[in-house]
Amino acid sequence: MNTKYIFITGGVASSLGKGIIASSLAKLLQARGLRVTIQKFDPYINIDPGTLNPYEHGECYVTEDGAETDLDLGHYERFLGVYTSQANNVTTGRIYNTVITKEREGAYLGKTVQIVPHITDEIKRRMLLLGQTGEYDVILTEIGGTIGDMESQPFVEAVRQLQWELPEEDCMSIHLTLIPYLSAAKELKTKPTQHSVQMLQQGGVKPDVIVCRTEHPLSAELKRKIALFCNVRPGHVIQSIDAWSIYQVPLNMHEEHLDELAVRKLQIDNFATPELSRWKTFLDRIKNPKYEVEVVLVGKYVELQDAYKSIQEAFVHAGAANDCKVHVRTLQSESVTPENVDELLKGADGILVAPGFGERGLEGKVHAIKYARENGIPFLGICLGMQMCVVEFARNVLGYADASSTEKDPDTTHPVICMMEEQKKTTIKGGTMRLGAYSCVLKEGSLAASLYGGLSIRERHRHRYEFNSVYLDEFEKNGMMATGRNPETGLVEIVELPSHPFFIGSQFHPEYKSTPENPHPLFKGLVAAALEYKKVMG
Repeated sequence: MNTKYIFITGGVASSLGKGIIASSLAKLLQARGLRVTIQKFDPYINIDPGTLNPYEHGECYVTEDGAETDLDLGHYERFLGVYTSQANNVTTGRIYNTVITKEREGAYLGKTVQIVPHITDEIKRRMLLLGQTGEYDVILTEIGGTIGDMESQPFVEAVRQLQWELPEEDCMSIHLTLIPYLSAAKELKTKPTQHSVQMLQQGGVKPDVIVCRTEHPLSAELKRKIALFCNVRPGHVIQSIDAWSIYQVPLNMHEEHLDELAVRKLQIDNFATPELSRWKTFLDRIKNPKYEVEVVLVGKYVELQDAYKSIQEAFVHAGAANDCKVHVRTLQSESVTPENVDELLKGADGILVAPGFGERGLEGKVHAIKYARENGIPFLGICLGMQMCVVEFARNVLGYADASSTEKDPDTTHPVICMMEEQKKTTIKGGTMRLGAYSCVLKEGSLAASLYGGLSIRERHRHRYEFNSVYLDEFEKNGMMATGRNPETGLVEIVELPSHPFFIGSQFHPEYKSTPENPHPLFKGLVAAALEYKKVMG
């Protein structure tokens, strides 16, 4: 069977959930026994999201091979349980960078370099790249942005050309759009969808299926109207009604026959019912939890939910594993002071101090960590959160009042967190951090070893600063243990307080590898400890 390609575009408005629809359809096709992956093409000119502020574009997701990518790749991995890579996320910036570099090398033999064919040819090459590996039966490609955006036009043109070049049975187009509800008229309106599809068709792309995001059910008559005026076959207009959880969407799409439409269009000889028993068990657990806990997430980007998307989802996974609903209360770290920390963290069953960059809000994180340590509240610090628990311990246990990270205070006399040696000569910001998966050996008998159920792990990183091992002996003599080390460099990956019920900091990002069917051990452990803490505290 040839590799099949499904292209997913969006219209009317942004944030309709193309990534969730792509992930849901991919999950259904995978559950039929097909080998599936998803890729995202983003229209912005940044090479990757690595230098973007989270307020601009949500969290930056890091893959196993060290690519800094769009947050939708996190959805892809969580739904499919399959790793993505550098090849799964491509931006306009990366496309133009490649073409301009080739032009400077003389690769075009004096030709005038243009959007068509040179930019579109490079887009098509990237779109087909994963299909040439022989590893996948179906590749879904999500086109970022909204139809009508100037930035998206080269990608739409590339899809048009591929629809013409590929055999008809190897290519499918899905358009996600919005059906707004006018409360004053008590009516769903289809005109924005009609205009969106017309704009897509003007670009030469004819959708095979229209998925309508809606707050209210679409009647059969309304679906027929959309099919007629958008020139798609009857039955190829389906609704994506607001779901109580993103993880419910695959089941909703199956009820709407989206996966059946896909296998029929692509002439895939596989009409088996998707095997989703584990997925349904997970859904039942998050819908009907036996217990509840509150975990406070202390961070500097809490005003935007997508800034900590993977952390939020990891709590959903860990909650289900513990038959528990985790209420995540976000707390702006800049607002935390020694005077109000008790009031702000009162009632917390667990505390997570989030990753981040820069000095803004660092002191608030230190105050929150001190409160968790002194009051026996289950605690997890991630990346910068781990570094700040080292700073807090140095100040308040070792007695080094000016202990700090050189990121915040280059002149501190006790740099317990310092820049990694290989980072000191780096001046370019994008893609130069310690990125991707690295090995870590755990200390036998440690909390980390107990949670992981073994001594050898691999976790994903995104940082420039590290624990200053000059201070390691002093830390361990006073009770903070390094229980995870990189076997090649000796870099401290995990710190713990054995005297505390649950206190652990990880230099890596455990949230990136958590999925519904394989919740991350550190998050599972934190939620279990929070449950126990709540039980003890009454």
